[in-house]
Amino acid sequence: MNGLNTILIVLGLFLAGGVYSFQKQQMPKSVIILLAIGSAMCLAAGVLRIQGMWE
Repeated sequence: MNGLNTILIVLGLFLAGGVYSFQKQQMPKSVIILLAIGSAMCLAAGVLRIQGMWE
């Protein structure tokens, strides 16, 4: 596991926390959806890099 994997996973978890926080604050749905998509993409990229499927 290298630094980029760790950064992607930490960023994904940070964005997931933002989704939860924004939803509790009743932010616009479009902002929540964009944040959720970004979180999912970062987490997926980090996991795929760890598994060696995406270099």
